[in-house]
Amino acid sequence: MDMNFMLELVEKGSVTVPSLLIENYHGIGLNEQECMVLIQIHSFLSKGDDFPTFDDLASRMSFDETACADCLRSLIQRGYLAIIQKNDRKIYSEAYSLEPLWNKLIRAAYSKRVSKVSTENDDKLYTLFENEFGRPLSPIECETLAMWLDQDHHSPTLIKGALREAVLSGKINFRYIDRILFDWKKNGIKTLDQAKKHGEKIRAHQHHNTGTNQEKSDVPKMPTYNWLGKLD
Repeated sequence: MDMNFMLELVEKGSVTVPSLLIENYHGIGLNEQECMVLIQIHSFLSKGDDFPTFDDLASRMSFDETACADCLRSLIQRGYLAIIQKNDRKIYSEAYSLEPLWNKLIRAAYSKRVSKVSTENDDKLYTLFENEFGRPLSPIECETLAMWLDQDHHSPTLIKGALREAVLSGKINFRYIDRILFDWKKNGIKTLDQAKKHGEKIRAHQHHNTGTNQEKSDVPKMPTYNWLGKLD
């Protein structure tokens, strides 16, 4: 055994392939061949070779330099790879950049995380509604709740706030909650603090219209505003 040769192999080191690429390459639109070409580019870059030739790549691949050139061209056109200009002591040269690939992978990973968090939050929201209603939601109610989130883009926080308004008013039904959300959206309300101030303003106006001479004992003190009465 040639120990010098073995030591030379060890000293060449290794190339770390990000697990983010291995786990998500298909999800961002790459096939196995394209992924391997990008791994080879990454390997060359890590060894200081910024612009390997088609021959260099083909020597490590199972297809020829023409196929490598076609694959690289496609990767550049589709925004997975870039060719940049380097300036080293006023000597200009071209180099491959994998920054577009890393950006795509990071965005994909972030989208997965946001989607997972959103799903978890949605599940909690459905559970909260079922607890307040004291029963499982009907298919139509589930569809309405999904519409509030996906089409109307109400935040889970505001939906919870509208549910609380309905509970305090003793009118726990989806029509009443939908009217509250409709009114909030029409008035540009995006936070619970804004919703609270809006409700106080409405109640103050409503109280003023009843007349200051009416005995308070004759008027029931309502914790919330009658949204259905306002909007009908």
